[in-house]
Amino acid sequence: MAENERRGFAGMDQEKQRQIARKGGKAAHEKGTAHEFTPEEAREAGRKGGEAVSRDREHMSRIGREGGLSSRGGQGRSDSGQRSHTPSNGNEDSESSDAEHAGGAGA
Repeated sequence: MAENERRGFAGMDQEKQRQIARKGGKAAHEKGTAHEFTPEEAREAGRKGGEAVSRDREHMSRIGREGGLSSRGGQGRSDSGQRSHTPSNGNEDSESSDAEHAGGAGA
C-alpha cells in the first residue's frame, strides 16, 4: 500500500463525510449529549477566529478592496486607486465645468 493513500473517513469524498457527520450530529442532539455553545463560548470562538483571519494581511487587503468596490456601486475608485470620472447622473458624455455647477457662467 502506498504511503500517501488515504484510508477510512479521510479517504471518502466530502459529500459522504458530510452525510456521516450530519447523522452523528443529529444523533447526539437527540440523545442530549451534543455540545451547545453558551453565548460566552460563542463570543470567545468568534474572537479567536477573527484574530486568526486578521493575521493574514493579504486576505484582509483583498476583502477590503472588495468591500470598497461594492460600496457606492463600485464607482468610487478603480483598481488603480484613481477616482472614477463617471458623473453621478451616469451620463459619461456630460462635460460640465465646476463654474457651471457653482452658478458661474451660463447660470
